Amino acid sequence: MARYANHPSLPARTALIGSALLAALLSGCGDGGGDDGTTVTDSTPSQSTSDPVSNGGAAPQTEPTPQDPGRVPAATWEWNLPQGFPMPRIPADNPTTVEGVELGRHLFYDRRLSLNGGRSCADCHQPAKAFTDGLPKAIGITANELHARNSMALANVAYNSAFNWANPNTRTLESQALGVLFNQTPVELGWSDREDEILARLSNDPVYTDLFARAYPDQADPVTTDNVIKALASFQRTMISATSPFDNANRGDAQAMSESAVRGRELFFGERLECFHCHGGFNLSQSVDHEGVAFDQTQFNNNGLYNINGTGAYPTNNTGIWEFTQKDDDMGRFRAPSLRNIELTAPYMHDGSIATLESAVDHYMRGGRLINDGPLAGDGAQNPFKSSLISGFDLTGQEREDLLNFFRSLTDWEFICDPAFSDPFGNLPAHPDCS
Repeated sequence: MARYANHPSLPARTALIGSALLAALLSGCGDGGGDDGTTVTDSTPSQSTSDPVSNGGAAPQTEPTPQDPGRVPAATWEWNLPQGFPMPRIPADNPTTVEGVELGRHLFYDRRLSLNGGRSCADCHQPAKAFTDGLPKAIGITANELHARNSMALANVAYNSAFNWANPNTRTLESQALGVLFNQTPVELGWSDREDEILARLSNDPVYTDLFARAYPDQADPVTTDNVIKALASFQRTMISATSPFDNANRGDAQAMSESAVRGRELFFGERLECFHCHGGFNLSQSVDHEGVAFDQTQFNNNGLYNINGTGAYPTNNTGIWEFTQKDDDMGRFRAPSLRNIELTAPYMHDGSIATLESAVDHYMRGGRLINDGPLAGDGAQNPFKSSLISGFDLTGQEREDLLNFFRSLTDWEFICDPAFSDPFGNLPAHPDCS
């Protein structure tokens, strides 16, 4: 039996989102720091105009706008957040709407958003792989040019305090999307100097002219780069993962996790292993932001993955935030991502250099990776810039399996299989266990 068959009811939001969108169409036209891991760049939270959490899905408005009696205002998105999940911080200039989210879903999966029509956002963030791509390093539209880094998962990105693996300056989903469109080193989607050409594709498609008009009904010409970015960000903000066995156990379901996974949870959140210092909190990541947070909580840590020639160096194209700060202590510091759905997101680390979850556990057990020969040779456990939290630990065979089962309990099949996040074009199939 497929795993998803054990979850016959989709989250309430899915049905509500669908009914709200249908109604809109018929109506007329996304704590604490380690001892040496926190980099604070801005302690002033951005302002938010989002409403408090309310029950139910998005309720479409049906009154025409004063500017254009023939158009219907976009329907305000009402967040039906799970217990224990705070309100995301929503930019004042990009309020979340039902129509904006649906436009963003189409754009996210549409390969016409790339210059050569060969890649979409979703090709690097596939739903069947928990919105990663299964590759060590991401590929853009140029076949001979690899990205330096591994594609990150997208669950709960509404709560990220920073984006990418090691860019302390990318602080919103909007700025993240801008980079993907216009990056030139490496080229990702190829918009630089060609945005008019790509926007024309969308303007000439009646489906998109309708989707843009519904999402931005107060604009005479809504097919713009700014609106593409806002819609992509809006869609990703809604990708909330919160119904894994781990989550259900936290909400009182004593049968949600196996006994082995429960023992693994105790190891994970204990001082003996200290995993939770980098992967704690409701999102299993310390680098979070949301309404009510007053200070920057972004962490960047060196986890002993490299120590080239015993100097503490990392590969030249993957030096962490040292690239921005040029400070010795920042060599090899990267942001610790959320561990949600980690079972599905192999390979691991910022450069995809650890192939399996078992090998990732072994890396932390040793306290750093040993590379015996070649240009990257060195003992990461002896890296002088390594976080003191990465000290290594011993596990029995059973304890190691318990920890692995805890990680497997973080897989949220309702999220992975949710049609609200699926490909409207049918290019990327759902996970086989979603049937």
